[in-house]
Amino acid sequence: MVLARSARWAYNSAAQRSRQSSRHKPLLTEGIRFYVNGTVKPRPYDAKPKPKPLVQARSPTPPKHTEASTNPSAAPQPSTTSEASERHPPPSLPNPNAKDKGQGVAYPFLRITIGVVLCGSIIYSMFADPLRLESPSIAERDALAKRESGITTTSPMRLRMEAFIKSQQSLIVKTLQDLDPKHKFRTDTWTRPNGGGGISCVLQDGEVFEKAGVNISIVYGTLPRPAIEKMRVNHKALDPDVDSLEFFAAGISCVLHPTNPNAPTVHFNYRYFETMDAEGNCSAWWFGGGTDLTPSYLFDEDAIHFHRTIKEACDKHDRAYFPRFKGWCDKYFYIPHRGEARGIGGIFFDDLDEQEKDQEQLFAFVKDCLLAFLPSYLPLIAKRKDMPYAAKEKEWQQLRRGRYVEFNLVHDRGTSFGLNTPGARVESILMSLPLTARWMYMHDAEKGSREERLLKVLKEPREWV
Repeated sequence: MVLARSARWAYNSAAQRSRQSSRHKPLLTEGIRFYVNGTVKPRPYDAKPKPKPLVQARSPTPPKHTEASTNPSAAPQPSTTSEASERHPPPSLPNPNAKDKGQGVAYPFLRITIGVVLCGSIIYSMFADPLRLESPSIAERDALAKRESGITTTSPMRLRMEAFIKSQQSLIVKTLQDLDPKHKFRTDTWTRPNGGGGISCVLQDGEVFEKAGVNISIVYGTLPRPAIEKMRVNHKALDPDVDSLEFFAAGISCVLHPTNPNAPTVHFNYRYFETMDAEGNCSAWWFGGGTDLTPSYLFDEDAIHFHRTIKEACDKHDRAYFPRFKGWCDKYFYIPHRGEARGIGGIFFDDLDEQEKDQEQLFAFVKDCLLAFLPSYLPLIAKRKDMPYAAKEKEWQQLRRGRYVEFNLVHDRGTSFGLNTPGARVESILMSLPLTARWMYMHDAEKGSREERLLKVLKEPREWV
């Protein structure tokens, strides 16, 4: 009995000294606790806890062989609850706020579940994101090539055509601006979600031009199978076994509607189209374009100058081009429901590919046609823009512009293609329409008048050169 009490006294004294020492060493004893008298107390400073496994099997501890267990007479008397707690403290419970590694891990299964989810997300991002980033679109690759290397004679044709029409747009807008200096062109630049974009330059309510527009458009997109089958009629190089094809289209268009009825309306459009494989390699291509003159009052010398200038550009490449493309123009710009042409002619061609000439030859031809525009039209507008006119002549001009609108909205393939292209910029497509037009019920031109003379030419196209 004396030995047992002495042992308890020594143990309690050591615990008291440990508690006093813990006040001066809070960092070393933080989170190290055990049960005394039914409450949680700090462990002694030099009592190093044993690390616990994440999952500990609960098995009864075999009793120790002491004097009390072998000699019943030496067993101590029943003690108080506090004394029993000191002899057999309850096992330590996991503390979620414990910072000491020896306390174990709180909520092990929850932590494992969160870890699996995080690891899966990291692995997915390592394999999925690089694949997406390593496959830029054709438009992105072209933009990178233009930034790093610029446009050279060895660049893909689509990039060379884009650079050429941009330079010509700037030149033409500057020249027209000089003719109408008091009214400025509005310039809008836009981009397309799938790549490409365009620049629209439009002047309205000017002194020389009631409306003038010079647009360029760059389009990257995907052709569905029905469109591919339709295009194969004229382009056998298109692969008939694919469900879709990447395509590129670039074009420049211009429409000038003068204020003076004696000055003619003029239009031109030149374009390039190609399809590509997934790597951006051209699989099929073709050029198209043309220009035509649409006067309200006919001056033979204007018609002759316009056609002669275009013929000279065509003859540089093939003397058969002008008569062939002039006839194509007369047929294309025809308004069936009116039984008359929109204007007095020019040239028109489409779908010129490798069956016609090689790509470089056709590109040179298109460039010369576009370069001939200003020489073909500037002398005409300079001569007619200041001529006097009466209200009757202005009314006739508005009626002729009504015919222009009818053709563009009902029969023009370029307008139809633009309006049916996903993400199309409608304002730029309809730039070709005049600012004002007029429709009169059952209007007839007077016999022997200048108006009647124009109608005869529109119903029976003439060869001007």
